[in-house]
Amino acid sequence: MQPFSYTKVTSQEVAIATVNQDKTAAFIAGGTDLLGLMKDGVQTANILIDINSLPLADIEFQTTGIRIGAVSRMTDVAFHPQIQECYPVISQALLQSSSPQLRNMATVGGNLLQRVRCSYFRDPVFPCNKRTPGIGCSAITGYNRMHAIFGASEHCIAVHPSDLAVALAALDAVICIQGAEKERRISIHDFYLLPGETPEKETLLQPGELIVAIEVPNSAYKSHYLKVRDRASYEFALVSVAVALDVERDMIKSARIAFGGVAPKPWRARDAEKLLQGKPINEATFRDAAAVAIKEAKPQTDNEFKIELVKRALIRALSVVAKES
Repeated sequence: MQPFSYTKVTSQEVAIATVNQDKTAAFIAGGTDLLGLMKDGVQTANILIDINSLPLADIEFQTTGIRIGAVSRMTDVAFHPQIQECYPVISQALLQSSSPQLRNMATVGGNLLQRVRCSYFRDPVFPCNKRTPGIGCSAITGYNRMHAIFGASEHCIAVHPSDLAVALAALDAVICIQGAEKERRISIHDFYLLPGETPEKETLLQPGELIVAIEVPNSAYKSHYLKVRDRASYEFALVSVAVALDVERDMIKSARIAFGGVAPKPWRARDAEKLLQGKPINEATFRDAAAVAIKEAKPQTDNEFKIELVKRALIRALSVVAKES
């Protein structure tokens, strides 16, 4: 592991200025992903700026929705009574994200920025365009059971690992970012980038910018998060789905659907959402939506099974929300 220095700051301005001026510096809060990457030689930093003391851990309910501070612990958010009541999909996604020990340490901001779990990315022995642009993607010709069936490119087929991001995508959340000169508010749909020809660029975050909060708007939607994985105890998603429905008299007024474990970013199923609008709640409607949701799927050598898994997960999640509506 490359030696590094460590500084704890109490000023947001100082933290941002330090990382903005020193390109070898990085923010650290929970450190549950960053330190592992540094130990494996996948990511380096000469100085870590500890932001745990910054006043960014509040969970505030406002007239327009909820604002979650970026260094809020995953556990605190998952078990917050009002989040469980008003945004159950967030709580469910967090509780299925990791072990209790990791949830106690990890922050929601860090969770949104965790790096892909592609084994070829995480092992410097293998060529990886995300680590070293232009060197090649080992996963395309390698074992790719866990990889993308939507949104991949010939340069990268890794999937985004965050369960929380999938839930937030279904709720049209906004990421609040503070830079050295200004604050930006970016829709979570725009925040994450598809790999295209530049898989090393994963988000719109610029060097020195810090996620300070996540805002989720009010809504009348009932929601649910369903995750399918190899081990129930602790594992990343083979397929996950966040569903939010606005229902009136057994008719769907509006629907939001986001998938995880299948694309380089939380994957909104816009066509399936349109199909559901104005339709009655029943299994036939859900099956039609599932058929539309997988139309753009392009499986890799080892993961064609994900297509059927996407369909079944969506039907089940819709059925759960329908019973609660």
